[in-house]
Amino acid sequence: MPKFRRPSRAARALLPGAVAAVLLAGCAQGSGGAASAAGGTTPAGASPTAGPAASDSAVTVTPGPAGTAAPGTLLVTDFGSDTVTFVDPARGATGSVEVGTAPYGLAVGEDGRAWVATAEGVAVVDTARRERLALIPYRTDTGPVTTGEYRGGGMGIALAPDGRRVYVGVNAPGGNGALEVVDTAALKVTDAVPVGRRPFDVDVSRDGAEVYATNHDSFDVTVVTARTLTPRRIEVAPYGTEGGLGSWLKPHYTAVRPSDGKLLLPFEGERLAVVDPRTGRTTIEPMTANTHQHGAAVTADGTLLAVGTGPIDPDVDRGPSLTVRTPDGAERVHPLEGPHESVAVSRDGRTAYVTGGFTRDGYWDGLTVVDLATGDTRRLPAGSRPLGIAVL
Repeated sequence: MPKFRRPSRAARALLPGAVAAVLLAGCAQGSGGAASAAGGTTPAGASPTAGPAASDSAVTVTPGPAGTAAPGTLLVTDFGSDTVTFVDPARGATGSVEVGTAPYGLAVGEDGRAWVATAEGVAVVDTARRERLALIPYRTDTGPVTTGEYRGGGMGIALAPDGRRVYVGVNAPGGNGALEVVDTAALKVTDAVPVGRRPFDVDVSRDGAEVYATNHDSFDVTVVTARTLTPRRIEVAPYGTEGGLGSWLKPHYTAVRPSDGKLLLPFEGERLAVVDPRTGRTTIEPMTANTHQHGAAVTADGTLLAVGTGPIDPDVDRGPSLTVRTPDGAERVHPLEGPHESVAVSRDGRTAYVTGGFTRDGYWDGLTVVDLATGDTRRLPAGSRPLGIAVL
């Protein structure tokens, strides 16, 4: 088994001088426009900051362009604008729908409705008619509507297996976030559960009994019981928490392993944290890409795909990549050109689509299409800083 490499403090966690000034403007930074010196975190049981109740705010309904989406069409969130874009995997973008400021994650239900986490609220999109049906305001006070990596508002988002609830991680700049619960029939927020700082990702167990918010700036996952909405914090910090908000070594995205419901969180192309949400125990397995990792997805057979965004320290780290890891731990690493953020897999399991939007600088307006059998790649222009992705 390979020995785990502990990154040097200068290269990875607390970056000194001019290097820190540049790098801490990106992923390592906490909320706001500059790196925060303090990494204090409100206890998981504390209440999120309350804003106007969703029931007191009118749901905004706006029409969009009509059209239909063929099976296999991709839908991406345009983090660089206020739209989602439909993408033909062979031809590129085929149209966009306005959803709200700086859309981040999205989830698509069996009824064809897409649920999009924007800075303003959760947008509901009819993907067959290509129109926005509603914009559902958040209950949490997220401050002024802004754009960019540290904006307030929705980040990770997931749909319950029965389609009755949508769960969205809401970032409240400067403090802890919330997991807001949307009633998909009433089109309103019904509950808000306190979670950690900057909930990058939200996932749901296969049976719908638990929801998992992955909190980037507090080194943890909040496990929420769906029936009672009771939160429970699990620290996930395979490198420790040294550096606080200035650390690069934080969780980003989670995949739920189909075989046993454990949570898979890749770190730095070096360590895979495997978290048992029932016991809170974490085991560490080695990874081989040696690159800063963000997006994660898992296929029905348990194959994990992890997006490598590129080096933190170019002297010791490798470039952007897509790791494909089989359930037995064997890995194939596909080099990519330039940073990427999220990944989705075609329904036949043969092709991966990796978004070039990226939460930090260096993003580009397109996707990389990866043939998982041959490793061949091609670039496909699509959207404006495409971040989240789903296969329709």
